[in-house]
Formats: sequence, C-alpha cells, structure tokens
Amino acid sequence: MIEEANLITGPGGQQSLLRRVTRFYYDGFRRMTVGRTMWKIILLKLFIMFGVLKLFFFPDFLATEFSSDQERAGHVLEEITTRSVLNQ
Repeated sequence: MIEEANLITGPGGQQSLLRRVTRFYYDGFRRMTVGRTMWKIILLKLFIMFGVLKLFFFPDFLATEFSSDQERAGHVLEEITTRSVLNQ
C-alpha cells in the first residue's frame, strides 16, 4: 500500500488534486450498488426527454417551410443578419 501511495504522490509526498479527485470518483462509482440503478433511471429519463419528446414536440421548422438547402441557408442568413443589426 505504501508503494502505491508513492506512485500517486506529487512533489513533497502530497497527491495532486487531479489524482485525488479521480481516485474519489473511481472508488465511489466502483462501490455503488443502488447508485447504478439510479444512474440507469437518470439516463433513461434524459433519453426520453431529449430523444423521444424532440420527435413529437419540436418539428424541423426549416424542412417544413423550405424545400431546398439554398432556401434554408438563405433564411438562416437573413435571420442572423437581421437580428444582429437590430440588436446593435
């Protein structure tokens, strides 16, 4: 154990901050039991919020309003330049 501690120490025998933070999270995630289930639930909720709901509530405005890439690019350019001029 002493040899391992010497490998992760910086000058003066003290561990670097990055190494301590990394070790803290590594040990914490390795020993989790209930936390793994909670992380799975969190990731599932994020997938539902950003993946599934986007399909139903946020249609592709440019694809529905304009038929070609040239028209879409023109609209975006117009919006960007008009708004930047109005904000000055």
